[in-house]
Amino acid sequence: MAEERRKKKGNLAVWLVLGLLILALGGFGIGGFGGSLQSVATVGDEDVTVQDYARALEVEQRRIQQQTGQALTVQQMQLFGLDRQVMDRLLARAALAHESGQIGVSVGDAAVAAEIRANPAFGGIAGDFDREGYAFALRQVGLSEREFEAEIRQDAAQALLQRAVTAGASAPDEMVDRLVRWVAETRDLTFAPVTPSDLSAGPLAPSEDDLQSFYDDNQLRFEAPERKRITYAWITPDRLAGSIEVDEAQLRETYEARIDSYRQPARVLAERLAFADDAAADAARTAIDAGETTFDALVEERGLTLADVDQGELAEADLSATEAEALFGLAEPGLVGPIETSLGPALYRVNAILNATETTFEEVHEDLSREVILDTARRRIQASRDDYDDLLAGGATLEDLVGETEMELGETLHSTASEDEIARYDAFRAAARAVEDGDFPEIIDLADGGVVALRLDEVIPAATPPLDDIRAEVEAAWRAATTTRRLTDRAEELAGQITLGAAFDAAGLRPETAEALARDGRLEGTPPALIERLFAAEPGDVFAVPGDAQSAWVVRLDGVNAADLDDPEVAEARDAIEAQAALSVAQDLFQSYGAAIQAEAGFSLDQQAIQAVQSQMLSGGAPHGGM
Repeated sequence: MAEERRKKKGNLAVWLVLGLLILALGGFGIGGFGGSLQSVATVGDEDVTVQDYARALEVEQRRIQQQTGQALTVQQMQLFGLDRQVMDRLLARAALAHESGQIGVSVGDAAVAAEIRANPAFGGIAGDFDREGYAFALRQVGLSEREFEAEIRQDAAQALLQRAVTAGASAPDEMVDRLVRWVAETRDLTFAPVTPSDLSAGPLAPSEDDLQSFYDDNQLRFEAPERKRITYAWITPDRLAGSIEVDEAQLRETYEARIDSYRQPARVLAERLAFADDAAADAARTAIDAGETTFDALVEERGLTLADVDQGELAEADLSATEAEALFGLAEPGLVGPIETSLGPALYRVNAILNATETTFEEVHEDLSREVILDTARRRIQASRDDYDDLLAGGATLEDLVGETEMELGETLHSTASEDEIARYDAFRAAARAVEDGDFPEIIDLADGGVVALRLDEVIPAATPPLDDIRAEVEAAWRAATTTRRLTDRAEELAGQITLGAAFDAAGLRPETAEALARDGRLEGTPPALIERLFAAEPGDVFAVPGDAQSAWVVRLDGVNAADLDDPEVAEARDAIEAQAALSVAQDLFQSYGAAIQAEAGFSLDQQAIQAVQSQMLSGGAPHGGM
């Protein structure tokens, strides 16, 4: 079980590395530089290469775009200081790599190979490691096998270094207690909605002047985004699947290759507690049978946990003949032993008996068939990719490409709000954003193994349609905005009356109460701003909270409840806060450690190389190889 957990953590690390590299290079046109510049910075004996810097800048560009929907240029990144943050992270990474090398922290070839082979991203149809698929996946992101394996080795070494530096880091009790008191403090309140029925004048109708004024003041609100009329040729495994016949022999071969996952022998879930000799084991069993102790108590007395003695799922093949006969001879879960094992006499506690299972070929035929068809389609598309490239390089139009291959023609009016099928692909959206008039179509890989090539036909600038074309939309927005403002004004008026001593009922409101509301609590139907205002108020305060066109809110803070540190739930929260605070301390400690390494090893920046990378990115390229 522990080995499986370590394996899963390793897989996650490999996925993370590969994902970041795909993010950094996907859709990134890598061109060449002349000259001899190789690195933008050096820390000790570690270089930050021009490729490292360019990739990191684009990762940051994509991260900002995913968070905000806004694509930043390198110049805009410089304005916000993001380029310096990227360089700081690269210098820190280089410093750790330098220190790892200095003190000899590394992982062996066998560990790197095991991580790669265990990564499902490199698995073939049968689920085992696919050497060809591994090489292809790295080519797709512009990496050599040596570069990728060096990344894995470096990250593993740095992880070891980080664990060594931060081991035992903890947060001061006073800080944790203060955080707990703040987090676990609760509020009692009375609140009531103010709805359109509470407005004396009822719904209002806009005049022509009202609409025109609202339209004029909210041009951006009604603006249609820039759109690009794009023609594209594409093919995907799903679209090609209908022309592929299933080879029953291949399906059967795939099924047999995975037979261990389809056919499970009888198993037991068991825990094992070993003893020094037969006398101790017999005494323990006698005490359990007499009700004088329990298996759990014996485990605890030994300074162990149930996780330490957990054996997971055991099949007969995992056990000696003696163990298998005893464990699988049970008719129902229970205690077995003492039994002689490789660790000496032991007691087994069987917690569950799992019957043998088998999923037949017929039961998985449909799923296997689709998987094989899609895999065949992906391979066929990739095998034809060079042919598509050659046709385009020879001057073929997209229409020619469709006429001579299995690709299909499509057209889209693309914008940031597009939701048609082709716009669901990140690679297409990135290419559509970047394409300019006069660009020649080129083959772009899609996430599902398909490919697409596109051509810009027309750019329709962002513009606000005339009022007459969107009158209904403008009127609906005016009504919502006007009603929201009126409800807020009425709520503030009623809050003033209650502050002066009026009761909620007397003010015509329908009050509700809530007790012990936590900071992360929520009152159904109310806006998040209500909680924020509530925890900033003093007992007795009455205030209005804006909502939407359906309601505003009047709220009174009735009481503040201090955290009960003896409450089991608060104690549980304290454990979580302490762990989080310790993590924060560990991160600060590790950052300081990295800064100290950097200062001791010394670092240098090559401003000429940095500017060259940024200039190349501004012109639409990126460095590859030497400069």
